[in-house]
Amino acid sequence: MKILLTGANGQLGHELARSLRPLGELVAPAHAACDLADLDQLRTVLRTVRPDLIVNAAAYTAVDRAEDEPALAMRVNADAPALMAHEARALGAALLHYSTDYVFDGKATGAYAETDTPAPLSVYGQSKLAGEQAIAAAGIRHLILRTSWVYSLRGNNFLLTMLRLARERAQLRIVADQHGAPTWSRTLADTSAHLLGLAEAGGAPWWERHGGLYHLSSQGCTSWAGFAGAIFSAAGVACEVVPITAAEYGAKAPRPANSSLNCGKLTALCGPLPDWQTALADCLSSADAGRGLVQD
Repeated sequence: MKILLTGANGQLGHELARSLRPLGELVAPAHAACDLADLDQLRTVLRTVRPDLIVNAAAYTAVDRAEDEPALAMRVNADAPALMAHEARALGAALLHYSTDYVFDGKATGAYAETDTPAPLSVYGQSKLAGEQAIAAAGIRHLILRTSWVYSLRGNNFLLTMLRLARERAQLRIVADQHGAPTWSRTLADTSAHLLGLAEAGGAPWWERHGGLYHLSSQGCTSWAGFAGAIFSAAGVACEVVPITAAEYGAKAPRPANSSLNCGKLTALCGPLPDWQTALADCLSSADAGRGLVQD
């Protein structure tokens, strides 16, 4: 199986490059060679590589900046996945795509299931939902994995931001009225590889029975303030967390107050997922942490 991986230099793509290698021949072009904002370049890559499987780990993820760059966010998060789906149909290829809890408005009282109606609050959320819809409408073998609060030891994410700021300040004001499940990129990558291994073994009948949309995040729930406190505790960092509201923080783009995802559909297929505290501890004790935090 030939696999084309986009976004290989990102925090999720880096982990996928490791997890996917046992499944076949992996082609993982750098951003400059496969920029999702350049649809002509993307089309050329797809037609040159002719993959059996496309794994799209690239995205426009600057949530606040997307409010000022809606056309760019839509091109990367919606138009590019639509193009991937179109080319996948011509190639007879399958497509694995990642989406986000931000497709929901956060007003639900419980965890969101795949059957709940999306209602994104932000341009970012709208663009990710449009990408989902384009793939689902293409009539191809596909998996869409919605996740939440992704972090790792590389790139730009909440974990690394907190560790950096804690070295500079004794106290941090962190939002406490938004709740969700922090998800290690390695959990996402390893579960993705497990799913794709099942698909490869099961062939067309597996895709017919199990293809589609799934929620995939760590288990449990916390706030951003709770996540920050857990990071400092696990890393042995002395920094006081002062809880504030999202309104006090004043981010440009609105975020869902409730980002909890019900992952029961996925766990019935793949087995249990780690709770967020265990995954955080594993991340901070991993070999990557031992080599020092990696900044891209």
